[in-house]
Amino acid sequence: METRWTVHLCVPAVALLLMAMGAFPAPAQTFEEAVAAYERGDYAAAYRGFRVHAEQGGAAAQFNLGYMYHYGQGVLQDYAEAMKWYRRAAEQGDASAQFNLGLMYRNGQGVHQDYAEAVKWYRQAAEQGNAKAQLNLGVMYDNGQGVHQDYAEAMKWYRQAAEQGNAKAQSNLGNMYHKGRQGVLQDYAEAVKWYRRAADQGNAFAQYNLGNMYHKGQGVPQDFVQAYLWLNLAASRLTASEKDVRQVVQRLRDEVASHLTPADLALAQRLAREWRPKTE
Repeated sequence: METRWTVHLCVPAVALLLMAMGAFPAPAQTFEEAVAAYERGDYAAAYRGFRVHAEQGGAAAQFNLGYMYHYGQGVLQDYAEAMKWYRRAAEQGDASAQFNLGLMYRNGQGVHQDYAEAVKWYRQAAEQGNAKAQLNLGVMYDNGQGVHQDYAEAMKWYRQAAEQGNAKAQSNLGNMYHKGRQGVLQDYAEAVKWYRRAADQGNAFAQYNLGNMYHKGQGVPQDFVQAYLWLNLAASRLTASEKDVRQVVQRLRDEVASHLTPADLALAQRLAREWRPKTE
């Protein structure tokens, strides 16, 4: 006859009392639970969870902990701490951490501004396909910051980000074709193509440039209705900090309106009202 053994676990009364009082620590959160806490706005719980996993070497947790210090979410904003955790994640190959580390070197947050270090970290993230890093690396080559100015190299990185749907990169790529730079042939049709992709997503500068090209008939047949549409959208989307540009756009829009019949002006205004941004 088989004998079955049953083990009874006896928890002392003192231990039960301590558990009820919270003297024993709660079970550690999983990383996913920490993410869920962050997403529902419980930054204190998210911080505790990320901290545990970050100290255990988890790159994603290190990035998230750095992000919370970077933007003061659940903790006092501390650029030095943000840099510390971003660096740990970046050295493990986390592309988002590499991008943010580059951003902090570019802006001099938590460190002395260092364009060469910014380029180093942007490049590592860009080579992993991070579109924001590709855009910013393109900007560094475009402006000659931390590297020798190289428009062809800027184009290369803008294109990689643009093909991933990054509207700012699309706008910048359109601008390169629009102006024509050393190593970049002027091509109005290509400029219109990239401006339109960015403008469709709501990029105000691309909308302004696209409207200007319709106004002048560059890369497209001259069309004052389309010119007004895009200029009007740009004027409505530029922020207060961009008021000087907005005034330029408004003047051009009003000049275009003078070429429109009342019916065409009404059509252009209706198209602007009905326009909605698209996503790629």
